[in-house]
Amino acid sequence: MRTVLPIQRLWTVLLLSASLGLGGCASLVSSAATGLTDNLSVAILNQDDPEIVRLGAPSFLLFLDSLVEGSPDDPDILSAGATLYATYGAVFAEDEQRSSRLTTRARRYALKAMCETYEPACGWPDATYDEFVATLDGIGPKKAEYLYSYGFASLAFLRAHSSDWNSLAELPQIEALFSHYLNISGDEVNGSVYTYMGILLTLRPPALGGEPEKAREFFEKAIAVTDGKDLGAKVEFARGYAKLLYERELHDRLLTEVVKADPYQDGFTLSNVLAQEDAALLLAEADDYF
Repeated sequence: MRTVLPIQRLWTVLLLSASLGLGGCASLVSSAATGLTDNLSVAILNQDDPEIVRLGAPSFLLFLDSLVEGSPDDPDILSAGATLYATYGAVFAEDEQRSSRLTTRARRYALKAMCETYEPACGWPDATYDEFVATLDGIGPKKAEYLYSYGFASLAFLRAHSSDWNSLAELPQIEALFSHYLNISGDEVNGSVYTYMGILLTLRPPALGGEPEKAREFFEKAIAVTDGKDLGAKVEFARGYAKLLYERELHDRLLTEVVKADPYQDGFTLSNVLAQEDAALLLAEADDYF
């Protein structure tokens, strides 16, 4: 059963991965501009004005493009570019056409990064679900970061193409990808993947194959691994699980906690500001839904 990915479903959560993409970028291109990229990454993540990031990030995108031009086969640079393009295209693009264009580039970079490090990945665009899943077994911990970047870029791409049924048919593949990522990443796991898994498992109601209770475990894990500092995880818990099962008390409690929380948390400030805006909107619409 194919499902439509709600246009705002991943709006806040997509930004949660910026810490991996930007932080990784800082180390990956350190030979070119160590101090600049390190400081820029921290500044973006801790910025409390999303508009500043929206206006300023394109310069960083162009910088990454220049690095790709100089090293078109470098999987680290490609992966870093994919993550930032996916984040910007999903969160800050002004219109659907621009979001589509930016996330398409993100996915192209991410696929090339995987293809450079793992030859079977080159055929992923044309693979069936079974063929895709079969290739995952050959991906070990050393390639976990590239696998994550491809999954992240794919989620952003699917959000931008949510009206395309053919694109949405890939959702089971992305779920399998992140499941494999969790199996191989060990202590280096990016905690936002727990939120992604929660979202993917609640895109459908239980009668149509959704797994809300399993999703709840993922959402709770996402909150726990950051000691509650990542407010976006609570927003997606409320939106994905509580709304799906019509649990008004849980829904309102989670969102109220987000609204009242201090957004200024190192590495999460920008995403927390966006999460609080999203939480306030969901609370205002709650009476019409429940």
